[in-house]
Amino acid sequence: MEDDNRIIRDRYAKSVLVMNFTGVYDYESFLRNPKIKWLDCRHLNGTECYCDEEGASALKRLIAGYSPQGIHFIDSGDYHYVTKFWTDKLDSPFALMVFDHHPDMQPPLFEHILSCGSWVKDVLDTNVNCRKVVIVGASDRLVQEVPEEYADRVRFYSESSFDQEVGWKAFAAEHISEPVYISIDKDVLNPSSAVTNWDQGSLSLLELERLLAVVLRQEQVIGIDICGECSATLNLFEEEQEAEIDNRANGELLRFFCSFDTKK
Repeated sequence: MEDDNRIIRDRYAKSVLVMNFTGVYDYESFLRNPKIKWLDCRHLNGTECYCDEEGASALKRLIAGYSPQGIHFIDSGDYHYVTKFWTDKLDSPFALMVFDHHPDMQPPLFEHILSCGSWVKDVLDTNVNCRKVVIVGASDRLVQEVPEEYADRVRFYSESSFDQEVGWKAFAAEHISEPVYISIDKDVLNPSSAVTNWDQGSLSLLELERLLAVVLRQEQVIGIDICGECSATLNLFEEEQEAEIDNRANGELLRFFCSFDTKK
């Protein structure tokens, strides 16, 4: 089985890109494949949680030569806003599907500053090709705080019914008619499945994969990114433990996406 997984990862490694902001991926063995492309982002200024104009310009230059298609690992949830830069590269209408315990639609604290908590709102405000946002796994309390002005372009899908294909077909027929870009923040998972630096949801990794399988079977997926790594602490042993949990989750998600694609 491991040999089969390695062959699958090798086959798709060229479509995998890693954006290393914090150095956490250095502790995750699932990415140890020479065919995977790494982008070193550790030297960039103005990018942690909040992305200022300098940071945005640097990131845009860094990814300029890469396609939004494929699988992108974009470090911790502090950098989830990077999804905006990837989807800005899409040149035709699409629906953005976000698996996240937070809607990431807060009003920005500072004008012209993109943040990990506001980036979905920024996509809706600035990207004319984004026709719909579907958010899965967000906290009910935070969902209620989403501004009403976005009600016609944002949909929330409940965890309880998402893995029922009949329910998804009806939902997609009503709300989605474009190719889908998938963005996953592992804080949608429970703490046993992933370790992040934000409060987390209740999904297990298996439940998340079942939800994703429904989408992959029914929709045209044009790109994927994954964030939600654990942040550094002063406890090296704890860091290594947390990184190993995320390593398993990331490795399983990579295997899942690659093996699913081979069946189509």
